[in-house]
Amino acid sequence: MRGEASGIISPMLITNISQLLTLAGGPQPGKTLGRLGIHAEAAVLVRGGMIEAVGPSERLLKAHPTEERYNAAGKVVMPGFVDPHTHMVWAGDRAAEFEMRLEGMSYQEIAAAGGGIRSTVRATRNASLEELKNQSRARASMMLRCGTTTAEVKTGYALQHPGELTQLKAILELDKEGRLELVPTYLGAHDVPAEYKENPEDYTSQLCRVLLPEVLDWWQSNAPNRPLPFVDVFCETIAFNLEQSQRILQTAKELGFPLKIHADEFDNLGGAAMAARLGAASADHLIVSSPDDIAAMVESGTVAVALPCTPFGLATGKYMPAAAFLEAGATLAIATDLNPGTAWCESMQFAIALACRYMHLTPAQAIAAATINAAAAINRADRVGSIEAGKQADLLILEVSDYRHLGYRFGSNLVAQVMKRGEFVVF
Repeated sequence: MRGEASGIISPMLITNISQLLTLAGGPQPGKTLGRLGIHAEAAVLVRGGMIEAVGPSERLLKAHPTEERYNAAGKVVMPGFVDPHTHMVWAGDRAAEFEMRLEGMSYQEIAAAGGGIRSTVRATRNASLEELKNQSRARASMMLRCGTTTAEVKTGYALQHPGELTQLKAILELDKEGRLELVPTYLGAHDVPAEYKENPEDYTSQLCRVLLPEVLDWWQSNAPNRPLPFVDVFCETIAFNLEQSQRILQTAKELGFPLKIHADEFDNLGGAAMAARLGAASADHLIVSSPDDIAAMVESGTVAVALPCTPFGLATGKYMPAAAFLEAGATLAIATDLNPGTAWCESMQFAIALACRYMHLTPAQAIAAATINAAAAINRADRVGSIEAGKQADLLILEVSDYRHLGYRFGSNLVAQVMKRGEFVVF
């Protein structure tokens, strides 16, 4: 039975690989998407948690005759998945809202009735740090078993300052446990809190004048050796308008935070183009983005992150028009959007299957979008997302000998072994 454990530790030489997908060469914009860098009869040398060498098996076996060997048994070896958009840390569930949607209520109607994000906010505010960690650890474990080795994780389910900091603390402490690597994002602008429902301007001003500077001070005291977290905002008619979103992101940028944005899921407000002009690492959702939004993202290098699990979860049938982004030359990534309301899905494999069917990506394109391009969406393409000398040894060994089973198959787990920083943590 597949599970997690402390496993074999590097150094080791991984051999007998049917297809080695290196994804070497950096992020893949536009029509270059899908360059897997496939090698047959190749080997990978892992030492000290890093990839030391990649090359033909015969050459590496001759150069390292005494190195411990690991037999991949004729299976695919590829980089670990990078999930660049999740809301993994929350309390409670919204199963009742799923039933409401099936009975005909829209996401916006449920939110207006006090459900949606605000429902999770109530549960998360009432949870202790340990309760948050325990509930979220189960999700992190499932992500790891399904092949995700690095994941971005947002706050945004407390929407009051102490609770948002508790979510940040939970993310940092779960990351220290060492298996699934977590990249934090502060999303105090996930929604307008109920306390400010009649005056969202006051909350926007509070974020800009007080909360973001206090997050910076808290981070520098609690995680001084880590990069600053991203700052994100939900730019939609039901959340923050374009002007409010710009003020929040501009303030965050001036404080030194890297930027992200939720934009164009329901309404095209110009958020993706605005965030691109501010130099955001990514803009996410992008179902109704305009040609101007896409052009601005291409010009700035902002990664376009598709979240196919979300329209699937909402049963809207409206997916990001990937072809328009690729034709324009955008760098396209995919993510799960793991969250309690619209996409409780820990599996990047399922996101790949959806991207192939509803965004019309090939399996090769979807794999690149879920690895090296996803790493670019969280400013980590220099460390993870491909199998190249000098990068972290974050590898997957699949159950299959042909990579095209990813996308083709769904509803099962095709990951046999997971290596994180040179150690098998799932096998």
